[in-house]
Amino acid sequence: MSEPRVHPVVVGLDPDPARRMALAWAADEAHRRRLPLLLVHAQGVPTGGYRLTELRPSWERWNETLHTAGEHTLELVTAFVADRHPDVEVSNVLAEGDAAWVLRGQAEEAAAVVLGSSHLTPARELFGSAAVALPVVAHVHCPVAVVREAEHATQQPPYFVVGVDGSPVSGAAVDYAFEEADLRGAVLRALYVWHRPLLGVLDGAAAVQECRRILSETVAGRTATHPNVEVHHEVVYGHPVQVLTEASAHAPGLVVGTRGHGGFTGMLLGSVSRGVLHHAQCPVIVVPHPSR
Repeated sequence: MSEPRVHPVVVGLDPDPARRMALAWAADEAHRRRLPLLLVHAQGVPTGGYRLTELRPSWERWNETLHTAGEHTLELVTAFVADRHPDVEVSNVLAEGDAAWVLRGQAEEAAAVVLGSSHLTPARELFGSAAVALPVVAHVHCPVAVVREAEHATQQPPYFVVGVDGSPVSGAAVDYAFEEADLRGAVLRALYVWHRPLLGVLDGAAAVQECRRILSETVAGRTATHPNVEVHHEVVYGHPVQVLTEASAHAPGLVVGTRGHGGFTGMLLGSVSRGVLHHAQCPVIVVPHPSR
C-alpha cells in the first residue's frame, strides 16, 4: 500500500533578492508543519542584471535570457532556504506564463500557498502586472498566506487573530487558526465583529448576546483538539476591516475566510477578505470554503 501523498507549501518567488519576506515565512511554515517546500518562479521580464544590451528581438533569445534569470533566482533562494532550515525538503518549478495562472496550477496539489504583495492602489490592483495575490486567493482550494508585512509579535505569548461569523467558511478559518496558534505556542484571539445594519436589529444587547453565542459555538469544538491553545473570545462593535486591521498590529498572523454571511459577505473573494489584504499590518492567511 502506497503512502499518502505529502502536499507541499508552495511559495511564489519575487526575483528581487531584497524581497525575501514571503520566502522566509514560507520556509518557516514548511519547517513548522514538517512539509516540503516548492519554490515557483514564473518567468517574466528579466531583472536588471540580465537585460543584455545586445539582446536581439527574437523570441528564442528572449526566452533564453528569461530562463537564465529564472535559474539564477532559484539557485539563490534554494541556498537561502537551506541556510534557514536545512531539514526542509526543497524542490522548484521554473515555468513560463502569467504568475497568477502558474501559481493557481501549482496550488492544486498544495497544502498552502504563500505570496508576497506590495501595497497596491485599486488601479494597480486591477491593471498592474504585479497584482498576483488577489486572483490566486480568489480561486485556489487551499489556504493562501499573503505576506506583505513582517510578523509583529510584540506581546508574549504572541497571539494569532481569526475573524469569526458563524458560517462554514468561518469555521474552516477557525480550524486553521487553531493549527497555527498550536504550532507557534500562541494565544488565539477569536473576533466576532458586530456592525449594526441600517435596517433590522434595534436591540443592541440582544444582538451582542447572539454574536457571543455564535462565537462560543464556533470555537467550542476546536478546544478539545487543541487543548494547549489559550483562546480569547471577543465581540467587538465596528467595521470588520477596521477592527481586524487594528487587531493585526501586534500579531504574527491574521486568519479570515473567503466569503460567508454577516461581516464576510462579498463577491468571489469577499469584501472583508479583500479589505484586510490591503490594510492588515501582519501576514494574512485566507482560508477557502471547504466545498470550493
